[in-house]
Amino acid sequence: MIERVFIKKNFNKMELERYLSKKLERAGFSKLEIIKTPLVTRIVLHVAKPGLAIGKSGSTIKQLTEVIAEKHNIDNPQIEIQEIKNPNLNAKILAEKMASMIERGFAWRSVSYRTIKEIMDAGAQGIELVFKGKLAGKGGRKRKQRIAIGYMKKIGAQSAYVDTAKAAAYPKAGAIGIRLSIIHPEVIFPDKIDVNKVIEEIKKAREEVKEQLETLKKEAEKEGKSVKDETKTEGKETTKKAETPKTEKTEHKEVKTEKHTEHKKETRKAEHKTTEKKHEEGKETTKDKEEKGKKDESFIEKVAEKMEEVVEGIEEAAEKVVEKIEDTLEGKEEKKSEKKEVKKKWY
Repeated sequence: MIERVFIKKNFNKMELERYLSKKLERAGFSKLEIIKTPLVTRIVLHVAKPGLAIGKSGSTIKQLTEVIAEKHNIDNPQIEIQEIKNPNLNAKILAEKMASMIERGFAWRSVSYRTIKEIMDAGAQGIELVFKGKLAGKGGRKRKQRIAIGYMKKIGAQSAYVDTAKAAAYPKAGAIGIRLSIIHPEVIFPDKIDVNKVIEEIKKAREEVKEQLETLKKEAEKEGKSVKDETKTEGKETTKKAETPKTEKTEHKEVKTEKHTEHKKETRKAEHKTTEKKHEEGKETTKDKEEKGKKDESFIEKVAEKMEEVVEGIEEAAEKVVEKIEDTLEGKEEKKSEKKEVKKKWY
């Protein structure tokens, strides 16, 4: 049966998590991720204090890799340690921290209110903390105490957005169970979305994209004009350089000796060749610049077309979102009206 293989893998993962939570208790171990590759199995450990998890020159990581390879039957394990950015919003770390403080002799009430203050200062939307067990001390009966602040989801699919964790403390008086649930500040629930705000944001995005397109078109027109002006100025300079040897001809007419005339003829030929080469090079450069300007214009036009397509896609997606939201709202209103009609019939 294939199902047994998956069950066995999950059992191995649970055993590995228990081992690592005991071994890395001081480092603030939160969760484990196993990623299999063709060569290596990557094991990502989410930890609050990565320095304690790594150890001196990676001693603890070496020990963990050896134990994981031998006892837990994982081929070529490679451990990676990832730091938790805000440990005051991690439910598992805080629940274990409270359990350890209660075992050390702190009162559960002071521990609970201290942790709640830390969580709310970190920016949580809501908290629910439940203590259950021997809270009264020796001779007292077990009881349950619940502390709740802010917004909390308990039932339905939206409860998956809530970070929950459980822990158990064992002081001398008796066992105490802890259940902590936190809603992080970046969580957005579907029933809390405002339709008008979404429509305004979509309109702003459209206007920004249109402004970008206009700026791109203006820049393309300016670049085209600058390329044309450069080609005209370069053409004038090349014509002036070509006319310079004519002035030099008039200056050397006064020389009468034969040797000097022969030397002058040779120099004239050389200068004439250089001017022709420069004139040809100037023509080539102007042609290249004109071609580059045309390419830039075509590229900018393509970018503008793509941006227009993106704007159309955003508009279509926004319209679909608005239609869905309107459909849901209409469906809710219809259900309410149906319920009212049913109640009237019964009465």
